[in-house]
Amino acid sequence: MPPCPKAVDHHGHLLLLDGLGCDAATVVNILAHRNVTKRALIQQEYRTMYSGDLLKRLESELTGKLETAVFMWMHDPTRRNAMVIQMFKQHCYSKFGVHLKHDIEKQTSGDHKKLLLKYVEQDANALFKAGEKRLGTDEKTFIQIFIERSRAPLAAINSAYHNMYGNSLKKAMKSETSGCFEHGILTILQSSQNTTMYFFAKVLHKAMKGLGTNDTTLIRVIVTRTEIDMQYIKTEYHKKYKKTLNDAVHSETSGYYRTFLLSLLGPNH
Repeated sequence: MPPCPKAVDHHGHLLLLDGLGCDAATVVNILAHRNVTKRALIQQEYRTMYSGDLLKRLESELTGKLETAVFMWMHDPTRRNAMVIQMFKQHCYSKFGVHLKHDIEKQTSGDHKKLLLKYVEQDANALFKAGEKRLGTDEKTFIQIFIERSRAPLAAINSAYHNMYGNSLKKAMKSETSGCFEHGILTILQSSQNTTMYFFAKVLHKAMKGLGTNDTTLIRVIVTRTEIDMQYIKTEYHKKYKKTLNDAVHSETSGYYRTFLLSLLGPNH
């Protein structure tokens, strides 16, 4: 094993990976508090300094649930989504004894799934072109999408918009609309978001309910929603279950795994 490498992020912090035992505290403290751009820079700097892959090193040094959470957190959103899909496939296979792909092919056509995903991306792109990308606002497009889509597709469009353009749909709508029209658009959007927050709060509660914890679900939801809408999910969780999400996670986890998830969740309020 080569000497302990030290990857330095652009704030001058050291990321220690010791072959005789990973400095998990430092890994958690640094990586949990870096956004997607900074995490990519850290990986690039590590590659430059040591001609190695930081993800592979983390995978070899970390173990168990902490490894799963950190590894998923370090991937960019596209790779992370692929990992989540793979997790769903494995869960489906272990629970029902069939591959998810085979099951989908039995229930619906592949074209149907592609069509649904295509519509979501097209709507997000149409909203971008009708607002942020152009001078002025194409209100007709806004009305068509927000009025004709139900709450569930709107929530998917909202998430797709964030992933595709790095900005929240809410902020885009605020900057591109005004008056009663703005109020109506934001009311519809908020309704779809509330439904999404309720859904994720319920999923997290179910994952920690009863004996044992579904860590796969816990990791998946916290990691994938932290940089999107976790603060709203935390609010919804507290409103529905009269307990903070931080407290719930603290009681169901332990060690550096607990520290990492709580760091992603942020302040307990």
